[in-house]
Amino acid sequence: MTAQPASSPARPRGGWTIRVERRLAVPGWLPPAVSLGAILVALLLGAIVLGFVGGDPLATYAHIGRAAFGSWGVFSDTMVKATPLILVGLACSLAFRMRLWNIGAEGQFYMGALGASAVVLSGILPETTPAWIMLPAMMLAGMLAGALWGAIPGWLKARLNVNEIITTLMLNYIAVALINFFIFAVWSEAGFQMSKVFPKSAWLPRLADWAASVPAFRGLTTHFGLVLAVVAAGVIWYVLYRSLWGYEIRLIGDNPRAAQYAGINISRNTVLVMMLSGALAGLAGMSEIAGVVHRLQSAISPGYGFTGIIIAWLAKLNPLAVVPVAILFGGLILAGREIQPAGVPRLIQGIILFTLIASEVLLRYRVRLVRAGAEE
Repeated sequence: MTAQPASSPARPRGGWTIRVERRLAVPGWLPPAVSLGAILVALLLGAIVLGFVGGDPLATYAHIGRAAFGSWGVFSDTMVKATPLILVGLACSLAFRMRLWNIGAEGQFYMGALGASAVVLSGILPETTPAWIMLPAMMLAGMLAGALWGAIPGWLKARLNVNEIITTLMLNYIAVALINFFIFAVWSEAGFQMSKVFPKSAWLPRLADWAASVPAFRGLTTHFGLVLAVVAAGVIWYVLYRSLWGYEIRLIGDNPRAAQYAGINISRNTVLVMMLSGALAGLAGMSEIAGVVHRLQSAISPGYGFTGIIIAWLAKLNPLAVVPVAILFGGLILAGREIQPAGVPRLIQGIILFTLIASEVLLRYRVRLVRAGAEE
C-alpha cells in the first residue's frame, strides 16, 4: 500500500482573522486616547453594576457631576481635594518614570504632615512667628521628612537591591504608627487623638481670606496649596523633559543597560529620584494640614497616596496631565460624601484602575483584522 501525504488543514477562503502584533512604535495620540477610553469603559461598567443593584446610573453620574462641579462653591471644594492628589500623583509619576515602584506616597504624605507639624508644635518656631517665615519653614520641614522617608527604600534598592514595592509599602504602616504616637501622647490635646489647632500664621491662605476685597471669593475654600501643586507640576515636567537629569531618569526607565553603558550613575539617581518623589508627597501632607485641617490628626488622608498611583497611570506619567486627572478624582472623592452607598465613587475608581491596567495591552500590541490568505 502506498503512503499518502498528509493533507494540510483547510484554510477558510474569504474569511477574516484577528492578528495581534507587538508595536514597534507608539503614536503620540495613542496614550491619551487609551486613557480616555479606559475612563469611558469604566463608566460603562460602573453603570452596569449600578443598574444591576437597582440604582439609576444616569441619575448617579449626574449627581456626582453636580456634587463636584455644579457650582463655584463645590468646585472650590473639589480643588481642595485635588491639591494633595496633584502632588502625590507627581510623586508617583516621577518615580514610575524611572521604573521605581513607589507605593509609599501615603506614608510619605503622613511624614510630611508630621515634619511640618513639628515646626509648630515642638517649639522650633514660636507661635508669634510671622506667616512669611512660618509657612516656608513648614514646607521645607514637610518636604525633608517626606524625602527622608523616600530615601530609605531608595538606598535599600540602590545598595542592596531590596524590592522597593515591599519597603515603601511597609513604611506606610510605620508612618501611621509614628503619627499615632505623637497625637496620642506627645502633642495630644486633652487626651484626644489630635493636636491643638495651629496658630493662624501656620495656615495657608484661602480665597475666602480676600472676600472683603473680592466678594466673589466669599465661602471659597481653595487654598494656596493649589498654587504650589500647579507650580510643582510645571517644575517636574521641565526637569523630566528639558533637563539633562530628566534625560537620565527617562533613559534609566526605558533601558537601564544603555544608561549604565552611557556612564549614568543608576544607584545615585535611584536615591535622588526616590527622595524627590517623597518630598513631593511630603509637601502634599504639609498642604493638607496647613490648608485644610490646621492641626495634626490621624484622619488626614482618605487614601491620597494610593489614589495618586491611579492618577499617575491615567496621566501616562505626564506631569502636566496629572493636574486635570487629579481634579477628576478630587471630584469623585468630594461626591462620595453625598452618594449612597458611599462606596460608589471608590467603586468607580477601582474599575478605572482595572480598565487602565487592561488597556496597557493596546500600547504594547496592535490588533489587526486580516483577510484569511491575504498574507502568506
